[in-house]
Amino acid sequence: MAAEALDNPIFEHIRDTVDRLGVEAYVVGGYVRDFYLRRPSTDIDVVVVGSGVEVAEALGEKLHAKVSIFKRFGTAMLRWQGTEVEFVGARKESYSQDSRKPQVEPGTLEDDQRRRDFTINAMAWSLNAATFGRLVDPFDGMTDMEDCIIRTPCDPDVTFSDDPLRMMRAIRFATQLGFDIDDETFEAIRRNRERIRIVSKERIIVEMNKIVASPVPSIGFELLDTSGLLELIFPEMHRLGGVERRGSHAHKDNFKHTLKVLDNVARRSEDLWLRWAAVMHDIAKPLTKAYDPRIGWTFHQHEVVGSKMVPQIFRRMKLPMNEHMRFVQKMVFLHLRPIILSEDMVTDSAVRRLLFEAGDDVESLMTLCEADITSGIDAKVKRYMANFELVRSKMRDLEERDRIRNFQPPVTGDLIMQTYDLRPCSLIGDIKERIKNAILDGEIPNDYDAAYAMMERLAAEHGLEKRNTERA
Repeated sequence: MAAEALDNPIFEHIRDTVDRLGVEAYVVGGYVRDFYLRRPSTDIDVVVVGSGVEVAEALGEKLHAKVSIFKRFGTAMLRWQGTEVEFVGARKESYSQDSRKPQVEPGTLEDDQRRRDFTINAMAWSLNAATFGRLVDPFDGMTDMEDCIIRTPCDPDVTFSDDPLRMMRAIRFATQLGFDIDDETFEAIRRNRERIRIVSKERIIVEMNKIVASPVPSIGFELLDTSGLLELIFPEMHRLGGVERRGSHAHKDNFKHTLKVLDNVARRSEDLWLRWAAVMHDIAKPLTKAYDPRIGWTFHQHEVVGSKMVPQIFRRMKLPMNEHMRFVQKMVFLHLRPIILSEDMVTDSAVRRLLFEAGDDVESLMTLCEADITSGIDAKVKRYMANFELVRSKMRDLEERDRIRNFQPPVTGDLIMQTYDLRPCSLIGDIKERIKNAILDGEIPNDYDAAYAMMERLAAEHGLEKRNTERA
């Protein structure tokens, strides 16, 4: 069966090279795993029982291919005809308590497989001619793959204590593949969760992003929370969990609700940052929760407080402080607006303001808001969705007619200053704001002449006189 996966000519050249050098070589890890899972894979890792660098150099010379050597890690990367192969010598590792960087020494193939994180990543195919394509699977990774199990090759406490990032990887693989984590392996994650503190935030967020980008990301967040890792790496999300009751009043579990919204968005969009917006849309509810005996639990202004939390969370978690952060912040701030619209009369004015504030992100906002309807009452969901369609219809109509999305008021501050010989002052901002509101409320059309005429009326109210009789 491996012959199909090894039909790339690069493997024949590796076979000939290692046989000529008299060493053993194996393709190992993700390339093997993904072939059996029928997933595309471009990561080709070759383990040499000997010097991986020597094999890469010999192969590069034969193929006239570029070889990059990383002496610090004892690895080499060869690029040939669009294929990249990483070579490393078989090794065994030992770790100190305060670092996930191992002490490395040469080892056998089984030593190298033993140091792998999970059994499904420890399978190898021989690349030597006499045994070409033979599967070497000392830890029964094939059975675990058939049973959809994530399990460590050796003692999971040692595996996770040595390199705590593997705890995140276990949950990430379970989420991506829809696998279960072996009970003993999962309990070891719980026992070793505090070790995650020695892992850099940059490495953690790489795994988090892969969880968020998975087909059903709620699987990963549930595992992170149950294992105790979520409280350590994303405490704001952990605090969403739980239900508090006062008399007959109880609020919903906002952690479970958030996961439903996230999965709903994931079914509609592969946009990583829209998914992060789903993760954070209710992030401020624990901070804004209050109890009113007349109406029950409230979370007033949670969208405002939440939008202010977004930059803090992004900075701490080493997410990018750029347009992606600003997009998530905007989505959190606006996420209630379409819902409020769908509950009330859908006025042209309210839709114009939504178009103006959301700009080019309005479709993403509507996707998030529709995903936010998680009621178990079918009639309620149908009513909201019908009203959302009315909002969308009005959006299309107003956008075509009024060109509101991302519009800038036709009258600028410079024009006002030049026309009335003014220095910068608050009055200029007031005039611009009143013209903008008049356009959004449909009092005047979105064009220069109407806006200029209104500027003249407002200026007259404040006793302003033009610098000359001609338009500036």
